[in-house]
Amino acid sequence: MTYATAAQAKTTLASRALDVDAANLALGHETFEACGATFVRNRAYPLIYDANHVAQISASTPEEIDSLLARIDQEYDHAAHREFGVDFRTPPAFVARLLLDGYERRDSLVMVLEGDLHARPSDIEIRPVQTEDDWREYAALKKLDWLEHEGRIKKAPEPAVGEALYAVARLKQPPVQYWFACLKGRPLAYFNSWRGIDDVGQVEDLFTHPRFRHRGLATALIHHCVSECRRNGVGPVVIVADPADTPKRMYAAMGFRPVAAYSHYLKRLPKTGDSR
Repeated sequence: MTYATAAQAKTTLASRALDVDAANLALGHETFEACGATFVRNRAYPLIYDANHVAQISASTPEEIDSLLARIDQEYDHAAHREFGVDFRTPPAFVARLLLDGYERRDSLVMVLEGDLHARPSDIEIRPVQTEDDWREYAALKKLDWLEHEGRIKKAPEPAVGEALYAVARLKQPPVQYWFACLKGRPLAYFNSWRGIDDVGQVEDLFTHPRFRHRGLATALIHHCVSECRRNGVGPVVIVADPADTPKRMYAAMGFRPVAAYSHYLKRLPKTGDSR
């Protein structure tokens, strides 16, 4: 394989990984194409960034960019924010316009597993989230997850956002399947698996109860969810990490390798509440 061919293969894998993540973010929400971009919208959950954002942008001329920005104000009149998903395929002129207009940037690290996982899982009970009782258990863990996230970013508590995140997660199943890791029958961690698109799967949304970390729950869930993806016929499996948090190191040690960055450009509208 020549250097050019290898570089092209890496770019193709990165694009496929970004596409499956974009499709995952859109699950359960309204999507439509307009003005050289993909709109993801859910009027029922205006506080949630992932449920109300614009991605896969091709607008590049000043006229195209102005048209897209004007359309966004029309389509997201219910939301207190504007958010764009940007990657290496986004026209530089559009990214420059977002910086000019005062958008804040946060990054996600897109990682891919092509071979087998390196770590060996412990013998831990894994079971699917299925019943209403299961979803109540999930909601309790999701509340802890959100409270921990708020503390990490030094943000005032917003219970409404945590409740909305739980509801949005339910919208994804199916086709996404959530799983619990249990100790003595008690759910203490969750994760999900999805067969994805274009033979690329995704595993996502890992959380372990703070008092039960370092007991192999997360490793067991990652193994199970990757196996579920592979059982459904996919090859590469995507996971997305926060580059400012420590789980990225665990994923890398298990065999996931970084292939791309996905950037969220956010503007909160004046005199409104925050969202996520």
